[in-house]
Order: sequence, then C-alpha cells, then structure tokens
Amino acid sequence: MGIFTRFRDIVSANINSMLDRAEDPEKLIKLMIREMEDTLVELKSACAGTIADKKKVSRQMEQIQDKEAFWEQKSALAVSKGRDDLARQALLEKRRFAQRGEVVAQELAEFESIVTQYQDDIQELENKLKSAREKQRMLVQRHIRAQRKKQAHEEIRRMDSAQVVQKFDEMESNIERMEAEADLVNYGKKSDLEEAFEKLSTDDDIERQLQALKSSQTRPKNDTLSN
Repeated sequence: MGIFTRFRDIVSANINSMLDRAEDPEKLIKLMIREMEDTLVELKSACAGTIADKKKVSRQMEQIQDKEAFWEQKSALAVSKGRDDLARQALLEKRRFAQRGEVVAQELAEFESIVTQYQDDIQELENKLKSAREKQRMLVQRHIRAQRKKQAHEEIRRMDSAQVVQKFDEMESNIERMEAEADLVNYGKKSDLEEAFEKLSTDDDIERQLQALKSSQTRPKNDTLSN
C-alpha cells in the first residue's frame, strides 16, 4: 500500500465507529496509533526529500537566470561593437536558456505544490493522531474504572449473607460483653438514694435500742423502791 493511499485511509477512517465495533478497542486504537505514527514518519521523510529536490531545482533556476542575463549583456555588447553576427548568437543562447528556464520554472512550481500538499497532509495526520491519542487516554481511564468496579463487586460477592450475619453476631457479643463488664464495675454499689433510706432505717433502729437500754436500766430502781 502506497503512502498516500494509507494516509487517505487513515484520515478518512471514523475512529469512534471502528472502536464501537471492535472486540478489543484498546488493542485496536494502539494499532491505529502505531499506523499513524509510521505513516507520519514516512510523510515527513518524503516531504524532506521533496524540499531537498526543490532547493536543487531552485539553484538550477538561479543559474539559468544568470546565464540569461549574461547572454543578454553579451548581445548588447556585440551590437555596440557593430558585431551583429555575435549579437545574433548571443540572443540564441539567451533564448535557449530562457526556454530551459520555462521548463525548470514549471518543475519548481510542481515541487512547491507537492511540498505544500505534504505539509497539509502532515498537519492533518498530526491532528488525527492527537485525537487518537486522546481516545486512547479515555479508553485507558475507562478500563481502570471498570477494573476497580469489578474488584468492588467481587469483594461484595465475597462477603455473602452468612458472613454478614456472623459479623453482626460478633458485634452483638462484643457489645454484651462490654455491658457485662460495666455491670461488674458497679456490682454491690448502692445508689445515693438507697444509702440515704438505709441510713434512716439504721438511725431508727439505734434509737429503739437506746430507748430499750434506758428502760431496762430505770426499771430495777423503781422495783427496789417499791419493795
């Protein structure tokens, strides 16, 4: 396949449509980018060669123009010296170089047109390559996101319902153990209100014992006096 045929196929290709139909879009875009890069290198190389040829033809054109000017001067000199025969020969040489100049000028114009076309094609292909690389970057990002999403789903599937229930059971057991430990810390300790009522009961009991003691001590004395 020629370089221009490949170039036309590449720039006319619908990247989005091709990627949508591809089984492996990432692989396809990679191949497309490689093809574009190779074609771009060939285009630039061909353009550089054409520019070199154009410069060579330009130098030939300058030499022809110099020769034209040279024989024109010689014809004028011959006329001034009365040598019409030499003037005619000089004019013939001038015409020969002028005719040669017309051919070279046409050749030079063709080279200029080819170089311009190469430069336009290179710019168009570089734009296409830039777009393809952007598509590749987006595909890579989509692939990374898809991989992460897949891993997340796999993790969710890995934690089945039995495991979830087990986790909740373990959490409930931990909470019950912490509550039991808290109850042990306060075991046997009475509240302030309970202590207040217990103190009141204790005070009443002490008073009753005190009164009974007083009564037992005063009763014998009364009995003795009566006897």
